[in-house]
Amino acid sequence: MRWCVFFSVVLLVGCSSSSNYVPDAQPLDNSRLSAPDKTLSIAGLSACTDAEDQAVSIDSQSPITVLVHGCNGSAGRFRSLAQLYAFHGQQAICFSYDDRKSLVSNAAQLATAVHELTQVMNNNNISIVGHSMGGLIARKALEEAYTKPSYVNNKTLELVTVSAPLSGIAVAGQCGIEPLHWLSVGIVPGICWLVTGDNWFEITASSDFIRYPKPLMPAVQRYLKIVTNEKDTCRKVDAQGKCIESDYVFDLAEQYHPKIDSDVNTTGVQVDAGHVEIVGDKNLVPRKLLSILQAHGVLSTTPLERTEAFEKLLAELY
Repeated sequence: MRWCVFFSVVLLVGCSSSSNYVPDAQPLDNSRLSAPDKTLSIAGLSACTDAEDQAVSIDSQSPITVLVHGCNGSAGRFRSLAQLYAFHGQQAICFSYDDRKSLVSNAAQLATAVHELTQVMNNNNISIVGHSMGGLIARKALEEAYTKPSYVNNKTLELVTVSAPLSGIAVAGQCGIEPLHWLSVGIVPGICWLVTGDNWFEITASSDFIRYPKPLMPAVQRYLKIVTNEKDTCRKVDAQGKCIESDYVFDLAEQYHPKIDSDVNTTGVQVDAGHVEIVGDKNLVPRKLLSILQAHGVLSTTPLERTEAFEKLLAELY
């Protein structure tokens, strides 16, 4: 059963995140944001820190962005990105989920969280930004057939997915071959579940979750789909400059999906960037992502007079 061991190890790469993350429970610097007028306790939503207290204070009069992390992630991993939003006067909060649960289950929780958020927001503009597996969950949560239109009432939603394997995770392919399920006497499904949990079949190209995406609800006015060409990217190099940790997780075929890409509300952007590089970590400034978000009006443009302060902040965060 050597192939089983190999498969398990390879599949873990499909659930990859930065390895040098240090938890930080300190509150963000929200001095450039409007004063909050409401404090919420919504399951799954929190400030983008590692604090145990999940309550989040928001300004219900201003637009808000919900950041959805990828596999092996946490709200705190988007701390720096949320801080960059705050620098530009935009509030961002995070949605956390158990990446071993069903994607459908996690999407339902996000849909409920968004619904509860809309009930307290006086501003109509809400953006959902999902990275990697978080992109799969975010898109499903905003599907028309999956959520009730009354969930968002008159709100204007914006969806952004980054490096999301919308056509399924290739290395999980054997999990999707149903004849192998019974030929292996249940060993293949067992291994798949041990590695990824309840979503083991959903992440494959054979699943209905991947094959039959539904249209997004009418409230989603725009869908910005960022695809990363991760070929030959590197996450970490040694003292001699040799790559010792690749930043390649998903190829282009895993991220493109004909049905999704052909939707008139979908704006696609392809960029040469690694899987972690695109969202950044302690050693990688996500300049390419910031540039794309600003070019498409998702993140405000940095005022010329604030450029120096912004560069100083980037140096502190990354």
